[in-house]
Amino acid sequence: MKLRALIVDDEYPARQELRYLLSNFDNVEIVGEATNASEALELIKALEYHVLFLDIAMPGMNGLELGAAIQELPHRPRVIFITAYDEHALKAFEVNAVDYILKPVEEQRLRKAVDKVLKLYQKNAGGREDTGSDDEMAEKERVGGDKEVKIDRIPAEKQGKTVLVSMSDIFYAFTENDYVYIKTNKDKLLTRFTLKELESRLDPAMFFRTHRCCLVNLRKVKEILPFFNGTYNLVLEDEEKSEVPVSRAQAKKLRKILGF
Repeated sequence: MKLRALIVDDEYPARQELRYLLSNFDNVEIVGEATNASEALELIKALEYHVLFLDIAMPGMNGLELGAAIQELPHRPRVIFITAYDEHALKAFEVNAVDYILKPVEEQRLRKAVDKVLKLYQKNAGGREDTGSDDEMAEKERVGGDKEVKIDRIPAEKQGKTVLVSMSDIFYAFTENDYVYIKTNKDKLLTRFTLKELESRLDPAMFFRTHRCCLVNLRKVKEILPFFNGTYNLVLEDEEKSEVPVSRAQAKKLRKILGF
């Protein structure tokens, strides 16, 4: 199985370093990041995560308090604490932490912690996930077992907050100055995913990689304008009537998809 993960740390370099290390793990999918415990709690209530990579020392609610708070939720992600301080280890395991890793994080140590989480989810026959109530587990069995949940919303940043953007509200995603943004009808929102990660998460029946720097929702395309040397520009239906390029390499695929 692939673990859906949330990274929670108030320091951007720490989040980036952990994301980089986890990019080498085929069994972990980073679904989102949070800069504080309150933001993380809202994300956990909205989406079902398997594992939380959680810092302890953060402004406001700390990681230990968040670890205690999620014990009251119906879907409880497993917690791996990642911190610079070793004096909180005992309290960490009091809130059912799976592991406690000191910074700087070593990949081998991180891999051992992830393996512990996987074993917890796979200990039942068929690798059935053991979060949630007995009634919820029985319902999963009635509807066909523990099929991997497909999340149709993407976390993005807006005015310092993390918002969950519905797939149908995304017009296109694009890179700009080494950052990746999601464009909705009115807003341009920063996301922590790469375009490749977004492409793997978004519905391929809706989204098409038109260019190395653009991923477009074809259901939001209003016009197709020929450009030069077999390339095109797509005019979208957002308020700005945005235009996105279609590379020559992708133009043939696009014509086949749209039938022109």
